[in-house]
Amino acid sequence: MFGLKGRGSSASTSSLATGRRGTTSEAEAIAKEGGKGRATPKRREAERGRRRAITAPRDRKEAYRQSRERSRAERSKQMEALKAGDERHLPPRDRGPVRKYARDLVDSRRSVAEFFLPLALLILALTTFGTAQMKLFGGTLWLALVVLILVDSVVLALRMRRGLSSTMPDEPRRGAMPYALMRSMQIRRFRLPPPRMKTRGRAR
Repeated sequence: MFGLKGRGSSASTSSLATGRRGTTSEAEAIAKEGGKGRATPKRREAERGRRRAITAPRDRKEAYRQSRERSRAERSKQMEALKAGDERHLPPRDRGPVRKYARDLVDSRRSVAEFFLPLALLILALTTFGTAQMKLFGGTLWLALVVLILVDSVVLALRMRRGLSSTMPDEPRRGAMPYALMRSMQIRRFRLPPPRMKTRGRAR
């Protein structure tokens, strides 16, 4: 009888131990399965950073500071794009196929207007410090320069209008003509974005 009790108690003990092991292994399996869905520390940090990035400013002063920093970063990116000729991040003034066509047309030819600044300085020196004959020559040179720039600008405008009508007739052209004329007055090496075309119409 005592033997039966002993065997019964040992059997119940072993079953309890087996049950505990089973419960422990099941708990470990559940913990492992639950651990798969947990965020790793790196992901937590990234999520925390995203929440911090989209947090609303506490007051008007902080909102102004954040807006100013974003504007500064955007201007810096646009300036780098201008220097590199990256059309993806150009300022709105320089974007679009029409503006690109205008730049290529201006850069593919020599224009009188690009020599305006150095010639204007020369004429100013002649008319200010020169003799009477040099002042007369400076005034004549100034009139000739103005006439040549007007004629050259008219030729550029006609070529650009004809080219845009044949290549991209449906694109908006607002502001494209002043844009091209202003670029033609800049010294070639200082133009932004840098010229893609050589002076004989070939791409670099």
